[in-house]
This record gives sequence, structure tokens and C-alpha cells, in this order.
Amino acid sequence: MHRRLPKIGFSNQIFRKTYQIVNLASIDASELEGEVGPDELVSAGLVKKKTVPIKILGNGDLHREISIKAHKFSRTAREKIGQAGGKVEVI
Repeated sequence: MHRRLPKIGFSNQIFRKTYQIVNLASIDASELEGEVGPDELVSAGLVKKKTVPIKILGNGDLHREISIKAHKFSRTAREKIGQAGGKVEVI
């Protein structure tokens, strides 16, 4: 009997929050300047949709002063943006 019945249980996939990931190296390689938000990231081609939350990761270096607005930041991304003279703003 226990082999014939399907295993039904709780799945957290419905409630999981997915983020679009952007690295600092790709932001530095693009020609974005000033304040960078979801609209600018979509127009630069770094993110596909502006409705899905964005997370900035600290992979790579940032060589210019940029103010970045996103939904989530990694600790290293916050440090590198601050060292470059930019600002971090959580939406």
C-alpha cells in the first residue's frame, strides 16, 4: 500500500524568492554612470525584466563612482561600491 500512494508533502518552491544576479564587473564594463536603477540595468542589457528583484554581487571591481539602486546587495558588493565612492540604496 505505501508503494502505490504518491508521496505528497510540503514544497517551498511556491514561496521561494528568485533574484536576477548582476556582478560589479558587468556594471563596470557597461557605460552606466550616475544613478543606476532597474530601468538603466534593463536598457543596458544586464537584466531582462525590471519587475523581478535584482541582486548585486561583488564579483569584479568597480573603478568609478556610481549610485546603485537594487533590491539586495552582497556584503562584498557594498564594500566595493563604498570604496569606489558610490552609494548603495535598497529599493
